[in-house]
Amino acid sequence: MNSSVRSFLKAQAHTLKPIVMIGKGGLDQRVIAAMDQALTSHELVKVKFQAFKDEMRPLAEDLAQKTGSSLVSIIGFIATFYRESEEHLIHIPRDLATKGD
Repeated sequence: MNSSVRSFLKAQAHTLKPIVMIGKGGLDQRVIAAMDQALTSHELVKVKFQAFKDEMRPLAEDLAQKTGSSLVSIIGFIATFYRESEEHLIHIPRDLATKGD
């Protein structure tokens, strides 16, 4: 994912509310299953970290790897993830996708 696509997705995610919450239980199977389902139905998902705030980046990268998604951004205690679905709900402009960094 290049920086142009990342910027486009960050703009799309601006109005979204967090769908998945990570609390004291950490990154368990329930969170991964909820995240997988959310990515399938929405493509672009915000996750709020209510605990483990000092370990956010490694947990977010681990969650992205386990769900096959891309970590778009981390702002404050909210991480944004993207995974393209078969329905192609978010249409990334072709000129952005082919643009080099």
